[in-house]
Amino acid sequence: MDYQRYIDWADDRIVEDSRKVVIVFLLLTGVFAIGLGNISMAAGTSQFTTGLPAEEALTDINREFSSSFSADTGNTQLIQEGTNVLSKESMLRMLRAQERVEDHDELRVTSTSSAATIVATQLDPEATTTSAQIDAVEEATPTEIDQAVRSADERSPQFSGLVSSDFNRKSASASATIGLVVHEIPAGISEGSGQGGSSPLTSIQKQADFTVSSAGQGTITVFGSGMIAEEFSNVIVDSLLIVVPAAVLFIFLFLTIAYRDLADLALGLLALLITIIWTFGFMGLAGIAFSQMLIAVPPLLLAVGIDFGIHAVNRYREEQVQGIPPGPAMRTTTDQLLVAFFIVTGTTVIGFLSNFASDLPPIQDFGLVASIGIVFTFFTFGVFLPAAKVELDRLRVRYPIPTFSRTPLGSEESRLGSVLRSGVVIATNAPAVFLVLVLVSSAGVGVYASEVDTSFTQEDFLPPEETPAYLQQLPEPFKPSDYSVTEQLNFLEDKFESTQSSQSTVYVEGHLQRDDALEEIYRAGEDPPESFVRQNGRAESTSIVTVIQDHAERDPEFRRLVERNDRNDNGVPDDNLREVYDYLFASSAGDQARDYLTEDRRSTRVVYTVKSDAEQDEVTADTRQVADDFRMTATATGQTVVFKAVSDVILESALVSLALALVGATVFLVFIYWLVEGSPLLGVANMVPVLVTVALVAGSMRYFGIALNAITATILAITIGLGVDYSVHVTHRFADERERHDLITALDLTVRGTGGALLGSMLTTVFGIGVLALAVFPAIGQFGVITGMSIAYAFLASMLVLPATLVVWDALVNDDVSVRSLFLPGIASGLDRDEPAERTRS
Repeated sequence: MDYQRYIDWADDRIVEDSRKVVIVFLLLTGVFAIGLGNISMAAGTSQFTTGLPAEEALTDINREFSSSFSADTGNTQLIQEGTNVLSKESMLRMLRAQERVEDHDELRVTSTSSAATIVATQLDPEATTTSAQIDAVEEATPTEIDQAVRSADERSPQFSGLVSSDFNRKSASASATIGLVVHEIPAGISEGSGQGGSSPLTSIQKQADFTVSSAGQGTITVFGSGMIAEEFSNVIVDSLLIVVPAAVLFIFLFLTIAYRDLADLALGLLALLITIIWTFGFMGLAGIAFSQMLIAVPPLLLAVGIDFGIHAVNRYREEQVQGIPPGPAMRTTTDQLLVAFFIVTGTTVIGFLSNFASDLPPIQDFGLVASIGIVFTFFTFGVFLPAAKVELDRLRVRYPIPTFSRTPLGSEESRLGSVLRSGVVIATNAPAVFLVLVLVSSAGVGVYASEVDTSFTQEDFLPPEETPAYLQQLPEPFKPSDYSVTEQLNFLEDKFESTQSSQSTVYVEGHLQRDDALEEIYRAGEDPPESFVRQNGRAESTSIVTVIQDHAERDPEFRRLVERNDRNDNGVPDDNLREVYDYLFASSAGDQARDYLTEDRRSTRVVYTVKSDAEQDEVTADTRQVADDFRMTATATGQTVVFKAVSDVILESALVSLALALVGATVFLVFIYWLVEGSPLLGVANMVPVLVTVALVAGSMRYFGIALNAITATILAITIGLGVDYSVHVTHRFADERERHDLITALDLTVRGTGGALLGSMLTTVFGIGVLALAVFPAIGQFGVITGMSIAYAFLASMLVLPATLVVWDALVNDDVSVRSLFLPGIASGLDRDEPAERTRS
C-alpha cells in the first residue's frame, strides 16, 4: 500500500494551505463549544452497580418489601450523641426534633421513629403521636424513664438497632442513638445499593438540617443519602477546581522550559485548549454525563497533547537550525511525525477502547471519551499545530514578532544529550544479556503484582474524614467544601453494630406457602459461617420467621395458631401456612410482615447480622454459601455483597482490558511496521519496553498498597496506550535514521533528538498528571500517582531498554552485527561508522 501519497497530501495542506487549516479548526472549535453547555453530572457508586445479579436482587427487595423500602419514599437519620442520649433531657430533644420536621409540610414526612419513641410508648401505650410521647416523657420521673428504657430493650426488637453498641442496660444509658424520618418522594429515589450523584432527598435533607438546627438541637445531626449524593458532586467540582489550575501551572512552567519561546508556548497552549473543548463538547453533544472517572480524561489528553506538541516543535527546530525555511522544514517534520502520531494514536485508542470489555458502564464511558479525545489530539497536534506554526513563522518574516529560541532539546553538544546516550552505551555492551535480565526481572515483578488488591467501597468516592491542612489553606474558590459524610459514616460504623454495613441479605423466591418453606428458612440459620453473628448457636437474623415468633409472644391467639401448625415444636409453623400468613398480615404486625414477605407469598428476604470487622470478601463468600443451602431460588445480596461483586468485575475488567490492549496493540504495531517499514518484527520490538512498564506499574501498585478500584482498574490498559507513545517515537525515528546511517549513529541521533523531546514531555506530563494527587477524591488521587509513575517508567524503558532491543532487532534483520556479538561488549568497535549503510527491510 502506497501510504506516502496520503502523507504528501496532508503535508501539502499543512504547508501550502496553513491559513485555511487554522480557520477550519477554529470554526470547528466554535461548533464543539456549543456542546459544553449540555454537559450533565453523574456521581456516586450507583452507576457502577447497575446490571449485576446481586444488585438486581437488592432492587427487587427494595421494590417489593414495605413502604419504607419502596421507590417513592426515602429515609433521613437524626444522629444524636452525648453523655447519655437516653436521659430525660436528651430524649425530649430528639422527640422535639421529630415534631419539628413533622410540622413542615415541605419535608413530606410520613412517619418518624426513634429509641425515644419506643421508650415513650413504654411509659404510655396510648401515646401514638409525637406530641403525646413528649408529654409522656415530660411527666415521667428519671426512675420511671430508666425502667422504661430497660423495658424497651427487653420488649422491642427495634430498640437495640437504634442505640449505640455501648448501651448499658443496667444504667439505662448510651452515648449515641438514631432517629428515623420517612419522607414521601414522588419522583422516586435510587433503589439500589449504590449512592447516586443526584437525589430528590438532597434538598429535603438540607431543609431538615436547617429545621433541626434552628430548633436548637445542637447535639442532633441530620444525615442521609441526599447529603451523600451532594458530597459526591461536591468532590468532583472541588477536585477540578484544585487539579486543573495546578495542572495548568505545571504545564505552563515545563512548556516554557521545553519551548523557550513565547509564541510557540502560546500555540502549544491553544492546541491543548482546542483538544479539551472538542472532547468535552463531544460529550455534551453526545449526552454523556461527566462522572468521577472522567476527571482523569483532561490530564490524559494533556499528557498525549504535550508529547505531540513538543515532538512537533522539536523536530521542526532540528530542521530549522540547519537553515531550512519554514515550509520545507515543516514538510520534513510532518512527513515523519504524522506516521508516528498515527501509530501512537492507534495504539492509545486500542488501550482505551479495551475498557469496553468491562461490564461497568462508567468504565465503558471512560474508554469511549478518552478514545475520542485522543483522536482529536491527533488532529489538533498533527495538523493544526504544524499549520499554525508555519503561519506564525511566515508572519515572523514580515513582522517583528520576537523569537527567543530555535534550539531543539537534546542537541549533540548539550549535557542533556550526553545523559540521554546512556541507553546507547548499554545497547553496545552485551545488549542481549541486558535484555534477558530485564525481561526475567519484569516477569518476577509481574508475579509479585498478581497479588494486588481489588476493592470497591463507598469511601473510594468520598473525601477523607479530615481534609489535608495544605488544601484548607487555599483561597476561595479553590478551598474545598466542608465535608462531613465520611466522618458520619465512620461514626455510624463505630457506634452501631446493626447498620447496613454489618448486614447481608438473602433474597429467596419460591412457593412460600409450601409446608416446609419456613422450616427451610429456619434451618438456613443453623451452624452459621464465621463472619455471621451467632445468637444461641444460630445466625442472628431477621425474617418472616422472626416476625412470626415475635408476634406469637405478644398475641396469645396467634401463638395457639402457630403451635397447632408446628409439628416439631420448634416455634416455626410447618402446616397451614396460608392461614398463618393471613392472620399475621391482618394483625398489628402486618406492616412488619410485609417488610419480609410479599403479598403474593412468592418472595421473601432474610437479613443476617455479620461481624462489623469482617472483610468484604469473607462476608460475600459466607452469604453466598448460605444462599446455596436453600432449595428454593436464593440470591446473596446487600450492599457488602453488591460491592464485592463490583470488585470482582473490576478485577476481571482490568485483566481482560490488559490482555485486549496488549494483543490489540501488538497486532496493530506488527501490521503498521510491516506496512510502513517492511519489518513486522519492529512492532514486536516496540512492545518490549511497554511490557516492562506494565510489570513495573502493577508491581508498584502492590508495593505502595494501591488497590485496583473503579478508577485505577483502567491504569494497566492506559499504561499500554501511554507507554507505546514513548516507544513508538523512538522506534520510528530510529527506523528513519537507520536508512541513512550505521547502527550506532542511528541510535545516537534518535536518543539525542527524540530522547530530548521525550524527556520534556515526560517531565511535563508527570507533573501535569501528578497534580491529581491533590484531588479530594481519593481514587483520582491514587490514579494520578500511579499514572505519573507509569509515564516515568515508560520514558526510562524507552531510553534504557528499547535501544538494546533495537540492536537485537537489527542483528536479526541485517548482517553487520552478528547474533553472537549481542552477548559480548563492544559492538560499536566492530562497525564502520564512516560510511552510511544501506539497510534491507524484512
